[in-house]
Amino acid sequence: REAFALFQDMLERIKTETVNILARVRIRTEEDVQAAERRAPPTMQYQHEETTGFGGGVPDEDQGAALGGAGMPQTVQRDQPKVGRNDPCPCGSGKKFKQCHGRLN
Repeated sequence: REAFALFQDMLERIKTETVNILARVRIRTEEDVQAAERRAPPTMQYQHEETTGFGGGVPDEDQGAALGGAGMPQTVQRDQPKVGRNDPCPCGSGKKFKQCHGRLN
């Protein structure tokens, strides 16, 4: 009985809060939106130093070499199709990949 009473109280609070939120909703016209956009501050630009994480990164002079010079990482090319977690393990054990060699990954 106590749990049911608490449940009913919770439902009543949800109803009350929903009505309060809906009572405060203000529908904006296009004119209001345009006026707010005109008053908005100009687009901000963030400036920060480049970080390497928690101190375990590559020193500045080695960053160009670590990125391959071009700055774009190379896409990994697979010789075999990717094994799905529920597919049979390619080792031939008969188990699902996630229960066999996939557990190591």
